Amino acid sequence: MLEKIKDARKEKGFSHENMAFELGISQAAYSNIEKNSAKLTLERFLKMTEILEKPVYYFFESTPNKVYNQTLYDSSYGHIENMYQNSKDLLPQLTDNYEKTIQLLKDEVHFLRRQLETANK
Repeated sequence: MLEKIKDARKEKGFSHENMAFELGISQAAYSNIEKNSAKLTLERFLKMTEILEKPVYYFFESTPNKVYNQTLYDSSYGHIENMYQNSKDLLPQLTDNYEKTIQLLKDEVHFLRRQLETANK
């Protein structure tokens, strides 16, 4: 139910501050209601339905009301191709950097082992 309240608030373009003002409470108090950190009274809930211009049963429906559509335009494909090429070019550079780091660490281990050997003699 709280998620539906949040969705209806956003659909109306209302902020937490707008809702708090309409309900006669602080913005923090309203945020706590939406986050389920504070109890929502029946009177306040009924006031919210008026503010959001939604019937009471709207907030109790279990069927999702959102439908997401995504349209890819020709320019989107170009962006995706560029991202792929950049990632593809980056992999050899990363591999080379890792190999150089490994070699430096091996050289350091070898150096430190020699230092220990000369110190123990």
